[in-house]
Amino acid sequence: MATELHETIFMAKQERHKNLFLNYKNLNIFPVELLKDEGLQFLERLYMKRNSLTTLPDNLAQKLPNLIELYLHSNNIVIIPEAIGNLARLQSLDLSNNALQLLCPEIGRLRSLRHLRLSNNQLKCLPPEIGDLHDLETLDVSMNQLMSLPDRLHRCLSLQNLTVDHNLLSHVPRHLCWLHRLNQLSMAANRLTFLPLDLGRSRELQFVFVDNNVDLKGLPSYLYNKVIGCSGCGVSSHSLESDLGEVLGEALSEALVGLPAEVKVVASETDNVVPLEELAMRNLHRIYHHRPIDLNLLPPITLPKSLLDLLQFPLGHCHRCSQAMFTTIYPKLFPLRDTALAGVHRRTTVSFVAYCCSSHCLRTFDLQG
Repeated sequence: MATELHETIFMAKQERHKNLFLNYKNLNIFPVELLKDEGLQFLERLYMKRNSLTTLPDNLAQKLPNLIELYLHSNNIVIIPEAIGNLARLQSLDLSNNALQLLCPEIGRLRSLRHLRLSNNQLKCLPPEIGDLHDLETLDVSMNQLMSLPDRLHRCLSLQNLTVDHNLLSHVPRHLCWLHRLNQLSMAANRLTFLPLDLGRSRELQFVFVDNNVDLKGLPSYLYNKVIGCSGCGVSSHSLESDLGEVLGEALSEALVGLPAEVKVVASETDNVVPLEELAMRNLHRIYHHRPIDLNLLPPITLPKSLLDLLQFPLGHCHRCSQAMFTTIYPKLFPLRDTALAGVHRRTTVSFVAYCCSSHCLRTFDLQG
C-alpha cells in the first residue's frame, strides 16, 4: 500500500495533476510525500475520505496553496490547525464524520469558502468568526452538540442551505431572518420551543423542516404554504389520541412558550392602544428606514443600548401590514388541523401563529389573505 501511495503522489507531481484521490488508503498520518519540496502547487482538489487521520499539518496551505476543494469525510480528526485559514482559495471543506470538539476562529479567514460540512462531530459551539464567511452558501452542522448558533451568522449573506438537525438547540437567533438568500432550513430533532417571528418572511425561503421538536407548538404564519416538515412536533403521541377540544387561550399560551425577552406585551383583541414605548420604537424605525443613518452615531442618551440594538433588528414584522414590531405583539392562532396542511402533517398538533401589530390587524388577518 505504501508503494502504491508513493507512486500515486509521484505521478501527480510529475504530471501536475489538479485532482488527487487518496480515499480508503488506511492513512493514519498525513502523507509526507505531499509536503516535500514544493509540494503540489497545481493541486486543486484533494480527496482523503475514509482514512484514519487525526490532524492536519501546519504547512498545508504553504505546500498546497491552490486547493479549491478539500474532502476529509470519515476520519478521526480531533483538531484542525489555525493555519487552515491560509488556504485563501478554498471553496469547499468537508470535515463530516470526524471527532472535532472545537472549530478554530481562523476558519473565518477562508473568505472564498462556499461549502462547509461539519456534520457528525462533537462540536458544542461554533466560533463567531463563521459570520465572516460572506460567500458561504452551504453550512451543515447536523449531528453535533450545539446549544446555540452564533448571532453573527446573519452576516453570511450568501447562505442558501443551513442544516442543523440533531443538535441541542432550544432557539435560533432572530437575526437568522435577515438571511435573504436562504432557501432551505432544516432544524429537525432539536429542543426548539419557539421560532423567530419573521421566519419565512423572505420569499427565497421555501423549505423548512422542524420534525421531532416535541416542545414546538407554534410556527410563524409566514411559513404557511411553504414545504414544512413538522412530524413529531407539538404534544406527544399519547396526547394526540386524547380529546383535542382545548380552550383556544390555553393552546395559544403553549404556542407562545419561549418568546424572546424583548417581548414585553402579548396583547389581545381588546387592547386597542399600543404602548408608548412601542409607538416610539416604530416611529424611530420608520425615520431611519426612510433616511438611512448609522445608528451607532446616535447620541448615547437617545435610547438604552438594548433598545438601540433592537432598533437595528426588529423582533418581527406584522403578518398583516408588515409594520415593524419591537416590544409588543398581537398573536392569532390558526390550528394546523384547521388548515389545508392538516392532511400532510397528521402526527402533529402544531399551530400557525400570526404576529400582528395592532388589534385591527389581528381582527382582519387571515392565512388566505
